[in-house]
Amino acid sequence: MGFFASVDGHIVPADEARVSVLDNGFTFGDGVYETLRTYAGRPFRLDRHLERLRGSAARLGIALALGDGELRRRLEALLARAANPESYIRLIVTRGVGDISYNFDRVKGPTVVMAVKPFPAYPEHHFRDGVDAIVSSIRRNHPQALDPAIKSCNLLNNILAVREAQARGVGEAILLNQKGDVAEGASTNVFAVRAGALVTPPLDAGILAGITRDVVIEMGRRRGLDVREERLALSALLGADEAFLTSTTRELAPIRSVDGRPIGSGRPGPTTLALLSAFRAEAARAAS
Repeated sequence: MGFFASVDGHIVPADEARVSVLDNGFTFGDGVYETLRTYAGRPFRLDRHLERLRGSAARLGIALALGDGELRRRLEALLARAANPESYIRLIVTRGVGDISYNFDRVKGPTVVMAVKPFPAYPEHHFRDGVDAIVSSIRRNHPQALDPAIKSCNLLNNILAVREAQARGVGEAILLNQKGDVAEGASTNVFAVRAGALVTPPLDAGILAGITRDVVIEMGRRRGLDVREERLALSALLGADEAFLTSTTRELAPIRSVDGRPIGSGRPGPTTLALLSAFRAEAARAAS
């Protein structure tokens, strides 16, 4: 049981893993990544994560020649070596090793890194009581400045928002877009329940298409909910009956308050809790 990494297929303890200081991922943040977790030891929605990883790499012009079969084989070997009951997984693809210049024709790559560690489960009180959030003073990157479909290794926009949330002692920072509408959390997607409808910002609000977000949308529609991908004004979020965050590691985390203002009753609502239960059942089925 432990923390291990695979660098271009070579598995070592994570603290012994090495990537060149000339790698474009280090010198320019020129790379993409995916975060996954396991249920019963199996990566959840690996196919979707690999599809998004390839899409992000393609948007940067990074040629990922390895097939999904080889990526799966490497990940399975890494998970077997780590032998954790449940694992947190990070997949990273950079352009490769260059000479600290914009001469991309000199770059040799890509570099493919996988890291696995014991999954740090969120405390159950996050789900029972909800989490507090703030509206960050940091705006989400404009889509014309950085395509939100690229899950980039350069996370400065997110880091600035997370540090703001941490300084204020809350669990998440919600970023608005350039129009002042809700975009997404620093590491999550945002949902609100209003008058029985489940509302989440559309992709053109400048957000990443979260894997858990997609699963929740699909589940909600199967359950007969009125699921809408539409503009979510900050006032609509603050006035929601319920709200929650979604991500690979957080699953569905109810939002208790935003900027100190309770959302609804200030307790996790019935729609949120029902979807959380359904999501966990879905994950368990996928792992069986």
